[in-house]
Amino acid sequence: MQEITSVNNNLVKETVKLQQKKYRDKENKFLLEGFKCIEEAFNAGIEIAYVFVSDVKKYAFLADKAIFTTEPVLKKISTTDTPPDAVAVAFKKNYAINDLNGAQKVVLLENIKDMGNLGTILRTSTAFGADAVILYGRECADIYNPKCVRSSVGNLWKIPVVYIEDFKELQFAFGDYERVATLPRAKEFLKNFSVNKPVVVMFGSEADGLSDELINFSTQEIKIEMASNVESLNLSVSCAVVLYKLFL
Repeated sequence: MQEITSVNNNLVKETVKLQQKKYRDKENKFLLEGFKCIEEAFNAGIEIAYVFVSDVKKYAFLADKAIFTTEPVLKKISTTDTPPDAVAVAFKKNYAINDLNGAQKVVLLENIKDMGNLGTILRTSTAFGADAVILYGRECADIYNPKCVRSSVGNLWKIPVVYIEDFKELQFAFGDYERVATLPRAKEFLKNFSVNKPVVVMFGSEADGLSDELINFSTQEIKIEMASNVESLNLSVSCAVVLYKLFL
């Protein structure tokens, strides 16, 4: 088995670069941190390039991909305050809009920037039966950001996630779908609403909400009924409530 114990090793330096989006995009690779995340990726068929480990037996399923290392190296390449017992480098699983043919229940997130929210929503979308997630707009977060990977808890690669920037492309792909906008101003309450499939349920960012472009594109508008002394819910919580009602 290969062993690397120096923080100045070239492979360690190359791994550290993947903490930055520009290098993840350039190399088409990303970081996996900790046993659960690595195991889930492996079981889902994600191609793992190599993994730095401190406990060789625990990661025996990775065979010759494992590189024995020390805590200082793991601390160097990890993005967490307390380094895990393993950090892997894996190849991205990329989807295109053609991969969404036949999708009946689609979640659209417009210009979502919070990594934790995004990871949680991906996990929630998978749990409640979504067939795909669309990240719409030029300001959407990177799903392969380490924080997003961690917060998705192994659900990042279970359904297609596709980036779309062009509105015409969105119109062409989903013009025949029912398109539901989630809006605080909507007159229709979620509890009284049901959808016909295929459907796209659209959520805006916490800061800006849905754009006029997508509101005008929608065929229905809904809101979650809540106590009058609460202005809004966290985006990931709102998604969970809406998707549970509409998708299950």
